[in-house]
Amino acid sequence: MKDIQQIVDLASAYYGSAVLFAAIDCDVFAKVERGELDASQRGMRLLADACVAEGLLEKRDGRYFNTPAGRMALVPGGPADLTKAIRYNRDVYPAWGRLAEFARTGLPVERPEAHLGEDAARTKTFAAAMFGRAMGIGKGVVPMLPAMSGRLLDLAGGPAAYAILLCQANPGLSCTTVDLPAISAEAKEYVAKFGLSNRIECRAGDYHADEYESGAYDAATIFGALHQESPAQIVDILKRARRALKPGGRLYVLDMMTDETRTSPKFSALFAVNMALTTRNGWVFSDADLEGWMREAGFSPDAARPVPPPMPHWLMPATAR
Repeated sequence: MKDIQQIVDLASAYYGSAVLFAAIDCDVFAKVERGELDASQRGMRLLADACVAEGLLEKRDGRYFNTPAGRMALVPGGPADLTKAIRYNRDVYPAWGRLAEFARTGLPVERPEAHLGEDAARTKTFAAAMFGRAMGIGKGVVPMLPAMSGRLLDLAGGPAAYAILLCQANPGLSCTTVDLPAISAEAKEYVAKFGLSNRIECRAGDYHADEYESGAYDAATIFGALHQESPAQIVDILKRARRALKPGGRLYVLDMMTDETRTSPKFSALFAVNMALTTRNGWVFSDADLEGWMREAGFSPDAARPVPPPMPHWLMPATAR
C-alpha cells in the first residue's frame, strides 16, 4: 500500500459490493430503465444514492438513470448481462467473512455440495450464474479457437454454455458435455432452449473418475474447472482426456492463471482465495504449472494466450502426442 488512505479505503471496500448485490436483488437497474423506481421510500432512496456514489447510477434533477455500462451489464437481458454471474459473488459473500477461519484450518468454510446438487435452489442459482458468466467469457474465447468438426468432449461442461457457443459457431461439430448429475440436468434444459439437443449430449458423470471412449474424440475442452483440483488430480484428468482423443487431437484449457509468483494478476490471486473458501482443493495455478502438467499427461502444449477482458482468463491449447 502506498499510503494510509488506501488501507482505509480497502477496509470499507465491501460496502460497494454490498450495494451492488442489494441493487440487483431489488431489481433497481431494471426499474430505473423502465422509469419505475420508487425512491420515495427511505431504504430504496438510500440504496439508489449509494449506487450513484459508487458510479452504478447517475442522478440528475432528483431522478436516477443507468450509466451506459450499467445498461449493458446490470439490466437483465442487456447485451452484456452480468446479473446472474454477480449473484454467484453474492452467494459466496458470507464465506469471505470466514476467511480467518480458513487461514487457521486450511479447510473450506462451506460445503461444495451446497451448490453442486445438495441444495436444489442453490444449485439452480449457481448453474444460472455460471451460464451467464460463461456466455460472456465464451464470446471472447470462441473466436480464438480454430474451426472445428467431428466430436468434442467438454469436461466439467457446467450448464453447457461453451458447448452451445461452439456448436453455434461450428455446424459440423457435435459435443458431449460431462458434469455432475444435478449440473448436467440443468445443462440439458439450456441445450434444449437453444435447439441443440440433437448435437449436444449432456452426460451425467464425474471427470475425477470417468473413463471415456478411447480415441473417439477429435478435440476436448476443460474450461474454468481445473482451478478446483490438486496438481495430482489435474494430471490424472488430463491423462484420461488424452486417452479419449484421437492421435493429434487437440485439447483446449481455459482458466484463471497467475504468474510464477502466484500474486499477479491481482484478481487471479484473490480468486484463488475464493476457490479455497468453497472447495477442498481450490486455488489458481500458473501457466508454467499447466504447461508442465500437460507434458506429463502426454500433450505438447502451445503458449498460453490471454482472453479479452473483463475476466483475466488464459487459453492454453495442446496436441495429443
